[in-house]
Amino acid sequence: MPERADGRTDGRGPGDGGGARRRGPVFGLAEVYNPSMLPTLRPGDRLLLHYGSVVRPGDVVVVRHPFRQDLLIVKRAVERQGGGWWVRGDNPRVVNDSREFGAVPDDLVVARARLRLRPLGAQRSPLAVVAWALSAVRPLRAARSLSSFLRAR
Repeated sequence: MPERADGRTDGRGPGDGGGARRRGPVFGLAEVYNPSMLPTLRPGDRLLLHYGSVVRPGDVVVVRHPFRQDLLIVKRAVERQGGGWWVRGDNPRVVNDSREFGAVPDDLVVARARLRLRPLGAQRSPLAVVAWALSAVRPLRAARSLSSFLRAR
């Protein structure tokens, strides 16, 4: 099953409508369901999304799956190719990315992920809560060294 992000969008991401301005909220939330972005993102993590943000190589993005556009997926933007982005998951064992479907057209790029919000686990001991608090909210910065490692071949 593909990596999924459950997010609410009005369908007007960057490039939709021939450069028309996006209506609706600028920020939103999505939930990660599958392991294609391990170790960066785990299933259950929530993402703070920035719609209409400029995408750069190494950024974590939410895109519409090219073959199932009702499905949102979370990937890392590796490099720009023509009118789209080559995207890959951080988990080398999962191949549901541009290696399978090619570059993702610009109009299918929905948002850039800005923050990862990790849910509080079932264990509620004081030590577990402190450990969660120290790692729960983390900015998602572009992985520059990772993007060169993942460069399309």
